[in-house]
Amino acid sequence: MTDLIKLMKAGLTITALVFGGTVFADDNAEPLQLAQLTDGFNAQQKYMASCFACHNSGAGGAPNPNKAEDWTARLEKGMDAVMNNVINGVNAMPAKGLCFDCTNEDLRAIVDYMVATSRGQ
Repeated sequence: MTDLIKLMKAGLTITALVFGGTVFADDNAEPLQLAQLTDGFNAQQKYMASCFACHNSGAGGAPNPNKAEDWTARLEKGMDAVMNNVINGVNAMPAKGLCFDCTNEDLRAIVDYMVATSRGQ
């Protein structure tokens, strides 16, 4: 099992633990369902195919996954803000980074991959 798959499974486990105990105001409400990645999705491969050119070079201010300092200010704003920028586009980055076959969950997996890489994980 690759380190990326282990990391993704750990992230999903943590998410399940965090949201698994969520209390709803309405006792009849359905519990939160975790989002699913596209079958066979590989964040590292999709990063290399769709994101590498800009993010590795820093084109248009794209944060480099090999530089933790590129991610600090972005992550301080929270992952919701980061994902809003990814999904809708920001500055020179087009919406979804032009990865139109990516679901929002796939995009989050790519961001998680880049952040983990920036931290040497």
